[in-house]
Amino acid sequence: MARGEGAEQYSNASLLQKPSPDGIKLAAKCESRSRLSVCSKLCYAIGGAPYQITGCAIGFFLQIYLLDVALLDPFYASIILFVGRAWDAITDPTVGFLVSRSPWTRFGRMMPWILLSTPFAVLCYFLIWYVPSVEQGKVVWYLIFYCSFQTLQTCFHVPYSALTMFISTEQKERDSATAYRMTVEVLGTLIGTAVQGQIVGMANAPCISTSEELNSTDLLVASTVNITGPHASLEHLRNAYMIASGVICSIYVVCAMVLFLGVKEQKETCRVRTEPMSFFQGIRMVMGHGPYAKLVMGFLFTSLAFMLLEGNFALFCSYTLGFRNDFQNILLVIMLSATLAIPFWQWFLTKFGKKTAVYIGTTSVVPFLVSVVLVPSNLIVTYIVSFAAGVSVAAAFLLPWSMLPDVVDDFKVQNPESQGHEAIFCSFYVFFTKFASGVSLGVSTLSLDFAGYVTRGCTQPAEVDLTLKILVSPAPIVLIIIGLLIFISYPINEEKRQGNRKLLNEQR
Repeated sequence: MARGEGAEQYSNASLLQKPSPDGIKLAAKCESRSRLSVCSKLCYAIGGAPYQITGCAIGFFLQIYLLDVALLDPFYASIILFVGRAWDAITDPTVGFLVSRSPWTRFGRMMPWILLSTPFAVLCYFLIWYVPSVEQGKVVWYLIFYCSFQTLQTCFHVPYSALTMFISTEQKERDSATAYRMTVEVLGTLIGTAVQGQIVGMANAPCISTSEELNSTDLLVASTVNITGPHASLEHLRNAYMIASGVICSIYVVCAMVLFLGVKEQKETCRVRTEPMSFFQGIRMVMGHGPYAKLVMGFLFTSLAFMLLEGNFALFCSYTLGFRNDFQNILLVIMLSATLAIPFWQWFLTKFGKKTAVYIGTTSVVPFLVSVVLVPSNLIVTYIVSFAAGVSVAAAFLLPWSMLPDVVDDFKVQNPESQGHEAIFCSFYVFFTKFASGVSLGVSTLSLDFAGYVTRGCTQPAEVDLTLKILVSPAPIVLIIIGLLIFISYPINEEKRQGNRKLLNEQR
């Protein structure tokens, strides 16, 4: 939109909605409720930790758990992982649609979803990491509880994501709360990596050479005769996974209670009520809004780049760089760096604008992706590169959720008669993010399979090393470039964002 068009729209809005005494009182009431205390921001932020903790644990460890602990055939393990991701992606817009049609209660519209889904999600998560005694029913067991957990986790995360629009009417306060949230969520990935990695690592079985490869029957016998070592039997591994899942379940419940007790969801007194729309109308509405479509597509490619890096970096460290015993600590360094960098990026986007932060933050990882592949293997250099790369990971965490409310505000300005669709916008963004995660998992698994990857092998063929290098460097760089090219046409700059805020304040 040109500057003259924005001024004309502002003028028309002012003429159509002249402030009345009641309107002034309502605006003052909304303004008094718009500011958030530090305690409220912290409680809101803590609510984002369960999604990242469980997602990190599942993302890093579920595949190897199904293969080496549950002793499933790789074909069935692939079916479980693919169906679980596909089902997870489908549930997001569905739950978003249902949340948008939910009535307001004494606790709000979003909080009941968060509260009621928590106990069932915790139960299903724990049962994912339990190996049933019936051999024939394992595949069905993991399919049921993995898909059930993804559904219940969506019932928690979609309302929580939309809650950003209901904790304050001021964009500055929402941006600040988002920064708190992203800091805790990155910390959640740190906790998930530490809890799952360290507990399981204490019982981790050693690798096996290609001449000693065992099938699932051999491994089942190994759990009895303990051929994998005196302190690393299969039974010890299974117990370690259950202990780790129990710790994560406890953290999940605590975070959900802190969110419920510490955050007050604002009622709709400052909002225009609209008639609910059908599911497919909601799809056409969100995807028909140009800024939203460009934002989603841009972050789809950049998210896919970081997910390729995330999903393959542990294997890259273990086999290509040769740091099998250090990859968990390298991952912790990345997550710690990302946690520390969140306040910097919050300051940067406030000072220089969000669109500028996207370009600087996303491209800053490229030199380190190149160096980690070209520089000869060195543990100290790898730690330094990992710490620097974590700064860019922080930007990838913060910016999408900081920019999404701007798109929702832009939609409200252009469609003042259609309000209350925040959950739909958030759920479709999460859908595309999880779609990117599913694509990265599928591409990585197929690529390594074609290259001849050896499960639990001490060494890998040269083709696997080359594939891992491509997955952590050239492929992410190309995806980042495509995403940034899409962002060139993203229309909401700082001037447009401030103009939208003025128009919304005038409408109120």
